Amino acid sequence: MSLAKILLVDDEVPFVDTMVKRLSKRDFEIFTAYSGQEALDQLDKHHDIDIAVLDVKMPGMDGIATLKEIKSRFPLVEVIMLTGHGTVESAIDGMKLGAFDYLMKPAEIDDLVEKVKKAERIKREREEKIREAEAREVMHRRA
Repeated sequence: MSLAKILLVDDEVPFVDTMVKRLSKRDFEIFTAYSGQEALDQLDKHHDIDIAVLDVKMPGMDGIATLKEIKSRFPLVEVIMLTGHGTVESAIDGMKLGAFDYLMKPAEIDDLVEKVKKAERIKREREEKIREAEAREVMHRRA
């Protein structure tokens, strides 16, 4: 099984660069975006992205608006919210809107990797259930 494809979304370029290096060492395939709109563009381009790691606080389209759009257009993409101390409520709101989980910034790499692996497992299970349901529907139509 291939490892997760992760989209990192944060307007802080040094943070993204550091996380790309650290996650790449763990054999994840990493895509980057520095704004909500750029994240949506990446998801439009790369339909095989599994997980978005999304900063809550960004200029323009913030993390919550981006999350709503991701869940509307790419419902199988799991989202992990990144939040600073002042935006924990936003991360909790994000979970109510369908985010998988959230992490406090600065995120410990091991905590992030653990959440990514859990999110990937949930996503794979959901995709498998969809495939099974589709197969049952095809068999039912043939009967």
